[in-house]
Amino acid sequence: MDFSEYKKSTASVWAGETDLFTQGAVTPPIIKSVTFGYDDLDEWHRVATGNADGYIYSRNTNPTVHVLEEKIRILEGAEAATSFATGMGAISNTLFALLEPGKRVVSLKDTYGGASRLFLDFLPRYQVNVTLCDTTDFDAIETELAKGCDLLYLETPTNPTLKIVDLRRLAAAAKKVGAVTVVDNTFATPINQNPLALGADLVLHSATKFLCGHSDAMGGVLCGRKDLIQKVFQFREINGASLQADPAYLIARGMKTLELRIERQNASALTIAQYLKAHPKVSEVFYPGLESHPGHAIAKAQMSGFGGILSFSLTGGYEQVKQFLPRLQFVHLAASLGSVSTLAGPPRTTSHVELTEEQRSLLGIPESLIRYSVGIENVSDLITDLERALALV
Repeated sequence: MDFSEYKKSTASVWAGETDLFTQGAVTPPIIKSVTFGYDDLDEWHRVATGNADGYIYSRNTNPTVHVLEEKIRILEGAEAATSFATGMGAISNTLFALLEPGKRVVSLKDTYGGASRLFLDFLPRYQVNVTLCDTTDFDAIETELAKGCDLLYLETPTNPTLKIVDLRRLAAAAKKVGAVTVVDNTFATPINQNPLALGADLVLHSATKFLCGHSDAMGGVLCGRKDLIQKVFQFREINGASLQADPAYLIARGMKTLELRIERQNASALTIAQYLKAHPKVSEVFYPGLESHPGHAIAKAQMSGFGGILSFSLTGGYEQVKQFLPRLQFVHLAASLGSVSTLAGPPRTTSHVELTEEQRSLLGIPESLIRYSVGIENVSDLITDLERALALV
């Protein structure tokens, strides 16, 4: 079914589910079967070789997982999609499938800590050349691209300092040198931003976060150009980082309320950011919805909403952070983000726990920083909670 004429909220509910399921069920069944049988050997061969639709083995494809892949494919306006057991599975499989010794990656200093580890530690072991640029120095990034590049890896807004990258400009520069542009769209979600429409070749998500929305299932998804997706799929097929039916079902179910949740979280995050910016115990607030944010104009041009994540620094440094966070009542002090309940924590225990304090400092991440993932609670209650905790430190 062509969803191009319909809104994203409709696609979130119906994509991958326009046909009735077994016995007329109106929700996708959780198909746990590892393997799928065929009476006709010729049909079996056609499906196994990709010349006919169907399922062979759940490490490769699965009907329940396919529903989720269709939802993200349609919401991102992609030709094809595939999925993984985790968000890091999506990132690592994409990079290792598309790169080989002698290839060159250009990326940002501000990326999720797991991705940073791949760039700093793992890819160099395989003789992949990695250049990390200052995230908002677009001239410098274009200069590095012009030297020759095979893959440009971007993240916007960045985790955890919410910097904004000009996707249209950098994707165009990458195309000039034949580089593939990959964008991590986890923070923005397809509700707020569609990188493929801005020139990217591939877009990935940690589906564990906003897509699922309930902190009860892990997964990753990748979508974009069909030829590239096929290459990554073949690598994942052998690598084995496959998404299982149970979490795929939970993520797809969560996506049915994606637009409702994101609209609420967008509005609440902006209100909270404005409150914190005026507070004397807060030294800095990072949120692209604030007009004072350095990337606000670019974010406004390429995003339809500014997201449900913000971060802020306290004036008293990390010792004050240790006093402040436990005093919050309506926040889980836990890793992850994008849930219906508010989650918060410092990068040293969340997004960049894999890095040393020195490495975080080099990436411009202060120890006094708190990443705050806004849930769907009443925003006035969240502000009261913040106000009470700040008064006690």
